[in-house]
Amino acid sequence: MKYKSILYPLVLLCFAFSLSTTSPLAAKPKSGSSQIDQTPNLVRIHFDDIDQLNQLASRYDVWEVHHDLGFLIAYLQPAEILELNAAGFKVENDHKRTSQLGQTRQLLPDQMSGIPGYPCYRTVEETYASLSQLADAHPDLAAWIDIGDSWEKFSTSGSGGYDLLTLLLTNKNFPGPKPVFYLMAAIHAREYATAELATRFAEYLVENYDKDPDITWLLDYFEVHITPHVNPDGRKIAEDGSYWRKNTDNDDGCEDSLLWGTDLNRNSSFKWGGLGASSDTCKETYRGPSAASEPETQAIQNYVTSIFPDQRGPADTDPAADNASGVFITLHSYGDMVLFPWGWSNLPAPNDTALETLGRKFGFHTAYQVCQSGENNCIYQTSGSSDDWSYGELGVASYTFELGTTFFESCSHFEQKILPDNFSALLYAFKAARQPYLNPSGPDSINLRLSAQHVAPGAGLNLFATADDTRYDGAGTGEEPVQTIAAARYSLDAPSWVAGTQTYPLLPGDGSFNNPEESLSAIIDTSSFSPGRHTIFVESQDADSNWGVPSAIFLWIINEEYQPGVAPDLLDGYASANSLLVYDLQITNLGTQNDTFDIQVTGNTWPVHLASSTMGPLIPGESDNLRVLITIPKWVNVGDQDIAIINSVSRADPSKFAFTTIKTTVRFPEIYLPTISK
Repeated sequence: MKYKSILYPLVLLCFAFSLSTTSPLAAKPKSGSSQIDQTPNLVRIHFDDIDQLNQLASRYDVWEVHHDLGFLIAYLQPAEILELNAAGFKVENDHKRTSQLGQTRQLLPDQMSGIPGYPCYRTVEETYASLSQLADAHPDLAAWIDIGDSWEKFSTSGSGGYDLLTLLLTNKNFPGPKPVFYLMAAIHAREYATAELATRFAEYLVENYDKDPDITWLLDYFEVHITPHVNPDGRKIAEDGSYWRKNTDNDDGCEDSLLWGTDLNRNSSFKWGGLGASSDTCKETYRGPSAASEPETQAIQNYVTSIFPDQRGPADTDPAADNASGVFITLHSYGDMVLFPWGWSNLPAPNDTALETLGRKFGFHTAYQVCQSGENNCIYQTSGSSDDWSYGELGVASYTFELGTTFFESCSHFEQKILPDNFSALLYAFKAARQPYLNPSGPDSINLRLSAQHVAPGAGLNLFATADDTRYDGAGTGEEPVQTIAAARYSLDAPSWVAGTQTYPLLPGDGSFNNPEESLSAIIDTSSFSPGRHTIFVESQDADSNWGVPSAIFLWIINEEYQPGVAPDLLDGYASANSLLVYDLQITNLGTQNDTFDIQVTGNTWPVHLASSTMGPLIPGESDNLRVLITIPKWVNVGDQDIAIINSVSRADPSKFAFTTIKTTVRFPEIYLPTISK
C-alpha cells in the first residue's frame, strides 16, 4: 500500500488494508454532517494488486479499471473519500469529469420524445409502447409477455412501479421446441445504451423478416426473448440525469434516499454474498438482504428457468455438455468489453475454452476486449451476478456486453458505432444458440452469392460463398486457434440439422482445401424446384471437424415463359453517408393482356422510398417509369453496401414477376453514379 504520509499511525500499517467489516473502510460515515460537502466526485484510486482492487470494487461505485496504470475510476461520496484517505489509499480527484456531473438536462430544440438531451434513447414508457405496438402489429412473430413486477409495483400492491415485460420473437407457424437466445438490458438504471440497443435489435429483426434470409430462418427455427428494462424503477430516476444504479428498494436499512436500493447484479442466487458485493445497505454494490430477495431478480430467474433446461451439474467443476443449447446475454455499460463466467472466482469455468471462443466471435464484430470477468487483468471479481447465475445454475453460455465509453453515451456514438457493431454480434449470438459450445469453433460461411437470384426451373445456377476460420478477436486477450477449411455443404429450404434434410457439397475455388479461408462454389440443379422463393443454407467445416453456424440466401424460381419487364436488371450506385440517391427504372408489360404491377422492395437495410407502389394498368408492350430513392444513413462507414431488390409482381398472375437489383456503396468524399439517372 502506498501512503500519503509516513506520519500515519502504526496501527494503519497493521491494518493490512483488508476491507472487511472490521476495517476503517467498513465504518459508516455519519449522515447529515454539516462539516462534509455532500457533492459526489469522480476520483482515481490507486491500488497495488488484484486483491486490493477486488476489495475496493466490493465497496465502491467503480466505473473504470486501468490495470496497466494501477488505478480505477470511482464515483464517491465525500465521506467515502475521507475513509479511503484515512486508510492510506492515494485518491486523486478528476476535477474535469467531476465538474461535468449533474448538469441540468434540457430538451434539444424540436425534441419531442426520448430522454431530455438524448433523443435516441426512449423512456421506459416509450420503450414499452414501441414494443407493445410491435407485438400487436406482428402477432405471428411477436408476443409481449408480463414476467413479473418491479420493486415499487410489488411493494405498493400494484399502485406504483412497472411490470417487467419481455418480447418473445419467433415464427409461431413453425413448430418447436426451438433453440433460445435470451437478451436482457438495463439491470443498472443509468446505462442508457443498453435498453435502446435491445429495443432496436427487436425492431430490426421484425422489420427484416422476409427480407433478410438469415433473420428469416432464425425467426423460423429459433426464438429470442428480450427484456429491455430489468430495472424500470431505477431507470426512471436515471432519466433525469442522475447516476442511479440500483433498484429503489428502501426498506433494508439505508436512511439516505439518494443511496438506498439493491444492486440487482449482485442479488442473483448463485454465489450470492461473496467477493465483489457489499452488505452495506447504502453502497452501490449492496447485495440485498438475502439471495434473490428482489422481485426483479425473482422474475428474471423464474422466466429464464422456464425457457432453458438445466444442462449443468451441481458442482462448480461440472461442465455443461458440449451439445448444450442456449445463449444468455446481459447488456451493460460501459467499457467496450465482452465478459464471461466466472465472475465470482478467478479460476476458469468448466466450459472456459468454449466460452472464450464464442466471446472472441463477438469480439470480431465489436472489437471489444474479451475476458473472464473474475480473472486477473480483466475487471474485478463479482458475486451474485446474472450471467454467473444463468451459467452456474443452468449451464447456458452466458455473457455480459459492456457497451461504449460512458453511461450517458452520445447519440452519435451510439448510432454510428454501438448499434452496427453490436447488431452483428447479437445476430451471431442468435445463430450460435443451438450449439454455442461447438459451432463457434467452426468457420463462418460468408459472402453468399448466386449467379442469378430469379431463374426458371432447370436454368443453370451457380452458388458462391467464402469459408473463413479467422473471424475471432479478443482485443489482445489471447489468440484463437485457426484451422484450415476441410469441407462445405449447402441444403435447400431447411438447415442441415432438420430431420430428412439432404445436403450437397461445395467445392474449393482453387481445387483443394488447404487454407483457413477458402472461396467456395457449387452448381445447383434447379429442374425439380417448385415456383416461388427458396432458401439455400451454407455451412463450412474446419480440419478439427467443427461445423460453423449457417448463413443463407434467397432464390426465386419463376415461370419459365415469363420474360423480365424491369430494366435495367442491375444498378450500382455510390454516394457519401447521410445522402440521397435517385434511381430510375422502366416497368414494361410483356404479357398478352392488360395488367397492373405491384412494386415490392426486399433485401434492403437502408430506407427505400418508391414513387409509386403500383404501376398500371399497362396494355401489352406498354412501359412506364418508376423512380426509386435510397437514403444512406449518417452512421454508415466508407465501403459499406446495401442491396435492394425491386420486384414487379403481376396482379393477373402473381407467380409472374420481374426484378432489378440495386447495389449502393458508401464512398467519400466523391459521388460517382455511373448508372444513375439524375
